[in-house]
Amino acid sequence: MKKNIINIFSFLLCSAIAFAQQTPAPKQNKDFAIVGATAHIGNGEVIENSIIVVSDGKITTIGPEASTPITKQAMDMIDAKGKHVYPGFIVANGTLGLVEVDAVKASNDLSEMGMYNPHIRSIIAYNTESKIVESMRPNGVLLGQITPRGGRIAGTSSVVQFDAWNWEDAAIKTDDGIHINWPNSFSRGRWWLGEDPALKPNEDYSKQVKELAEFFNESKSYDKGKKAEKHLPYEALSGLFDGSQHLYINVDDEKGITDAVNFAKEQGVANITIVGGYESGNITDFLKQNNVSVFLRRVHTRPESEDDDYDLPFKLAKQLVDAGILVALEPSGQMERMNSRNLPFYAGTTVAYGLTKPQALQLITQNPAKILGIDDMYGTLEAGKSATLFISEGDALDMRTNKVSHAFIDGRKLSLETHQTELWKRYAEKYSRKE
Repeated sequence: MKKNIINIFSFLLCSAIAFAQQTPAPKQNKDFAIVGATAHIGNGEVIENSIIVVSDGKITTIGPEASTPITKQAMDMIDAKGKHVYPGFIVANGTLGLVEVDAVKASNDLSEMGMYNPHIRSIIAYNTESKIVESMRPNGVLLGQITPRGGRIAGTSSVVQFDAWNWEDAAIKTDDGIHINWPNSFSRGRWWLGEDPALKPNEDYSKQVKELAEFFNESKSYDKGKKAEKHLPYEALSGLFDGSQHLYINVDDEKGITDAVNFAKEQGVANITIVGGYESGNITDFLKQNNVSVFLRRVHTRPESEDDDYDLPFKLAKQLVDAGILVALEPSGQMERMNSRNLPFYAGTTVAYGLTKPQALQLITQNPAKILGIDDMYGTLEAGKSATLFISEGDALDMRTNKVSHAFIDGRKLSLETHQTELWKRYAEKYSRKE
């Protein structure tokens, strides 16, 4: 009996080890240098044959190898000749770590009941041991904004790094902003009920906007009052009014974008980002005048209207960049968590439709870092900033050549093994046998 118990325990332990996330990397304990790679800084600059020195989790030196003297004996050297170094990619407006299996309710913390939930903090529900999260790292996606969904006000997002024991370790910036789902100014008939599926004005649009305005006004009144009774939803909006938090507004149509920005300005909100922004290319002057940035919807989608250009989703990023709008890419849509790993390839597609490679790289490095307010430490390869970066054997924006050999978060060398790589090796061995 005792032997059986030991066997069962051993089996369970081995199973847990086999299916657990890779153990987070320990803190950097020795300086290292990456030598000979083409360094893509993330701000539009490229340094050929570079050298990057990392100490105590930060970049201390970066420049051309020929003109940047260092004491090589005092550190580990990584020979990266012929390879490329990039800042860690940042996935904005994602839901990584909030859902593991859609069909398993206990693993789904995507949204809460109710329409107005600004006090719901996504960071509390973030699962650092998600197999989906660890699958981001082999493509260079090392940071992300974890965002709730649902309701009129979905809740509060936070920014994390993708190699941690728990959410406290993962957090880079907690409660960075509030996310609103703007009312639809137009809607389609429910064809399954026999209604005309064509677009038609939303008869409740004005009422829904008014309700949102009332909630904001009540929150401001609460913020200025004595707060005798604590009201968590009202209190959660205070950061929008004092400028410490960002307002992210999910809206696609031109009228909705215009109304949403005007609404935010009237409410005294300074930091505004449009999320989705399908028709944002029609009102670039308006967005620029109001200093509004855009988290652009997934590039790999189809046009929504028969009047749209067939390649509108692919070239919209260039339209906005050319107009001087601060733009970053986001992955929302069907299978958004799995598709977050394709973030660099979305950026690569924008190159085929007009952007330069440095410009496309900015869409997933410097630009999201600026919008999220973490650009003082992340988003570019610069001395004094976090050594959150990776080495690729080729162009990281091309799925054929993005082969990551090394990845670091705050100077810690990450494991690039995932559940998927383990399965790949297992079956590659199986089918390589000659039997």
